[in-house]
Amino acid sequence: MRAVRLHAAKDLRVETIDPPAAPAPGEVTLEVTAAGICGSDLHNYATGAWITRAPSVAGHEFTGIITATGHSVSHVAVGDRVIVDSRHTCGTCAPCRAGRSQVCDNLGFLGEVIDGGFATAVTLPARNVMRAAPGVPDRHLAMAEPISVALHALRRLDAPAHSAVLVTGCGPIGGLVALLASRAGHKASVVDRNATRASLVAKTISGTVVTLEEAAARGFRHAIDTTGNSTVIAALVEAIEGCGRLALVGIGRAMPVIDPVKLVEREITLLGCHAFGNELAEVNTLLPALGSALDAFITEEIPLEAVPDAYTRHLAGQVNGLKTIIRCKED
Repeated sequence: MRAVRLHAAKDLRVETIDPPAAPAPGEVTLEVTAAGICGSDLHNYATGAWITRAPSVAGHEFTGIITATGHSVSHVAVGDRVIVDSRHTCGTCAPCRAGRSQVCDNLGFLGEVIDGGFATAVTLPARNVMRAAPGVPDRHLAMAEPISVALHALRRLDAPAHSAVLVTGCGPIGGLVALLASRAGHKASVVDRNATRASLVAKTISGTVVTLEEAAARGFRHAIDTTGNSTVIAALVEAIEGCGRLALVGIGRAMPVIDPVKLVEREITLLGCHAFGNELAEVNTLLPALGSALDAFITEEIPLEAVPDAYTRHLAGQVNGLKTIIRCKED
């Protein structure tokens, strides 16, 4: 079968490899129909930050059709279209037992600790799949995972009803956070140095584009950063109003960026947002209503063979849309 495998930092190859192993008890095999390129895929490729095995089939945002099930799998069956939970959890540590598997002591992700979905087929734990809402196109099902990340961040922010919410970064997660915030009744404003992308998000959600300086002048008590950029985060701490809440979901470079005295003196609540908790099932019910907005966010649909070139264009800043979808199914 054809697959996109990461061999090392900056070494991504489209290859012909053996099909995945037949599912063991508690596993399923999928024919992958669509997948999405995530910012963390690009970060891993550029830096090697999470390469724990190599080569590994990349990709943690994907959807497909079940072609085989292992013993004891009963919640899905052959022929089911499914959405996929990207988290590879142990299920036995204290956080997992308490329902906080997004901070599992042994947390990994598909496409990292096991093969992911940038391939024509994949075998994975059955607990990672859920029967998809009927009638939703594959390109939207492949976005269930990042939508869950966005919903988790918005839930962590816990802004009161009809609040003004500032979102920095209009990549996939930022755009989806802004979309969900708007749908929840919040007044969403977005910041991004790419004016085309910021305008696209603002138009889609009926929101507003602002600069960080304008945000500071207007005053926001609730903000979500999706950039992971230390300069942006430091500016947000300065810009946010006293007693405000700042949620961080972007992945950046580990370094000191925040003066804790400012958090104390101005009573700023700082929130980390990692992956998602139980949001995937809720997102599954939301997907049918999000179609037109998701289509506005999709930049292009490409075959597996075009993935390395797409990585290059994304990292060079040559993509003005939010999401690139990969068509994985062989003709």
